[in-house]
Amino acid sequence: MLHIYRQITALKRCAPVVIAQKRENAARYPFEPLHVVPKPRTHVLRRFWFRQLRDKPWQISDREVNQLLTVLSEIRARLLHIYFGQIAVHLLPLIRTWSNPSIVSFHGADAMVDMNKPAYREATLRMLDAITLVLVRSESLQRAVIDLGCDPAKIEIHRTGIPLEEFPSHDRAVPKNGEWQFVQAGRLIEKKGLPVTLRAFSTFVKQHPNATLTIAGEGPLLSELQGFARELGVCNRVSFTGFISQEQLREIYYSSHIFLHPSQTGRDGNQEGIPNSMLEAMATGLPVFATQHGGIPEAIENGVSGILVRERDDEALAQALLNAAQDPSLLSRIGRAGAAAVRRNFDSAVQAQRLEDIYLTLIGSGS
Repeated sequence: MLHIYRQITALKRCAPVVIAQKRENAARYPFEPLHVVPKPRTHVLRRFWFRQLRDKPWQISDREVNQLLTVLSEIRARLLHIYFGQIAVHLLPLIRTWSNPSIVSFHGADAMVDMNKPAYREATLRMLDAITLVLVRSESLQRAVIDLGCDPAKIEIHRTGIPLEEFPSHDRAVPKNGEWQFVQAGRLIEKKGLPVTLRAFSTFVKQHPNATLTIAGEGPLLSELQGFARELGVCNRVSFTGFISQEQLREIYYSSHIFLHPSQTGRDGNQEGIPNSMLEAMATGLPVFATQHGGIPEAIENGVSGILVRERDDEALAQALLNAAQDPSLLSRIGRAGAAAVRRNFDSAVQAQRLEDIYLTLIGSGS
């Protein structure tokens, strides 16, 4: 994932080594050294046994533990950082066997999904007991992990970092002839609130028929969302780009007037931490209209550095957009304040330095 790649490659005082089950998109994410420890041929059966027959999260076998310990010994690793809580649950036998410190990072869904199932909650709590330190991206995730039963003293907030040099801030001019350009970027999944975006946009376009909406990203809801756009009668004003490069996405940010991100809690409990795409848009000075959800209010002060409405409230979102179209000075103010907030709190260089401080403290260097 891009935000993890950015974090790893920003480290300067520590030498990261990646261990993965497979390598994909090597040209897009070049990195060395990387060690591949592939899934064993029995992985599918083992996963079926745990999840379907025992209704428990699967965990790696003794053979896999030994393979990973061999790699950790060969590279002389002094600390293990596991990204995503559910991955740490799978790796619990390794965490318990390895003698050096282990860290787990929670990002959002990994603190929420399946936690209504006693076996999954219990396995997560066992992992949290075994781990040395828990990093979370937001205060809302911190509360969620504490609710799971984690010792609060084990938890530290470590924010997402945005490479500010890649997203310089620019003011936006009021569009001519009502040609407002909206954008939302991210995975096409339930928690992103995309039907709310489409309903709000369909209301806005009744008064501003030259407006357009770009939805950048891919995901399982694509065909459903395309059908919904047709049902609302706005398919000729909505563009679904699919996956695009960071360069292409930046171009869309700079040509747009408003960024939409009406996140909502999914039926499986899935919530946002603080969305990376939202922070990137804010960094460019693009005004953000989002929801009072997850960690979003930790990045946006309503009415100051963005606009927040209730989850699933497309009418409130539409009205906020219509009001903003009549008040360009508001958009200018919140765009500038949003960019300043990202520079102040989400600078990748600062966050990478803080992560290294955490690493060095845990391994006993202290410098």
